[in-house]
Amino acid sequence: MSESTQTIRQALAIAATSILMLHGGLAQAQTMVSVNASTLNMREGPGTRHPVLWSLSRGYPLNVVNRQGNWLQVKDFEGDSGWVARSLTSTTPHHVVKVPTAHLRSGPGTRYRIKGRMAYGEVMRTLQKQGQWVKVRHESLGQGWVARRLVWGW
Repeated sequence: MSESTQTIRQALAIAATSILMLHGGLAQAQTMVSVNASTLNMREGPGTRHPVLWSLSRGYPLNVVNRQGNWLQVKDFEGDSGWVARSLTSTTPHHVVKVPTAHLRSGPGTRYRIKGRMAYGEVMRTLQKQGQWVKVRHESLGQGWVARRLVWGW
């Protein structure tokens, strides 16, 4: 085999590997949505004829794992999965508290004043991320910061 043929084969192998790695990386990227209705029914399957598993409230963040027509198969922060109507979701980022209690602070760090406590399952609108902290808007406590390790979402 000539040197130029070997060089071309190596270049093609590198290109193919790069494409596979890029495609794999895109497949791994999470797609998140949030509930964009006062309540949304999560169902066993993609359609209104499927039984309701539970109802979710506005802002609740969900990870999309599959799509079928106008339906999204999603997982929540507890790993529970079901199907929701795509039209009742949005791409507005939210977080949910995943620990028994999380402090909402006046700034991004433990040295800042505690504005209030948030309980497991409470949902907040995501405003900004800074290092290991997330600035959120809580319905009754207002704006503040929470440690990322205490919440789930985007």
